[in-house]
Order: sequence, then structure tokens, then C-alpha cells
Amino acid sequence: MSWLWAIIVGLVLGLIAKAILPGKQQIPLWLTTVFGIIGSVLGNWAATGLGVNDTKGIDWIRHLLQLIGAVVVVALGDMAWTSLRGNKRRA
Repeated sequence: MSWLWAIIVGLVLGLIAKAILPGKQQIPLWLTTVFGIIGSVLGNWAATGLGVNDTKGIDWIRHLLQLIGAVVVVALGDMAWTSLRGNKRRA
């Protein structure tokens, strides 16, 4: 069940990250989900390092760090994707 939650959270975080970033990103939906999962893992790692990964109530700081991680990974991943694909634009 934890893999299902990871995929769902990755999809949601990836889509929110794409909405936050300016312009249109060229990465497909499956890659958005993968980048969202990676960003979530990085955010959890940062929250653990800061000691805010497990608090009473809703872990707002951890969720914010997950979103920041997803935004960074989606932005870098989109740049890598477009450079590997030769900057092909879809109509």
C-alpha cells in the first residue's frame, strides 16, 4: 500500500510543481510522477535532517519541503528532458 501512496503523492506533487513553474514543461505525465516521488523523498530527507519530519498534528513544514523538492526536481528534470529530446516542441 505504501507504493500506491508514493505514486499518488508523487503525481500530486509533480502536478503542483508543474503549475508553480513558469512556462510549459515538456515532460510527460509518467515522468512528472517519477520526479514528484523523487522530490517527496528529498523533502522527507531534508525534514529528517532538520528534525521536523514527525510533529504533532499535520507536518506542514515537511509537506512544504516535499513541494520545494518536487519543484526543484521537476525544473531540473524538464531541462534535462528538453536537452535530451533536442528541444522538440509539441503543437
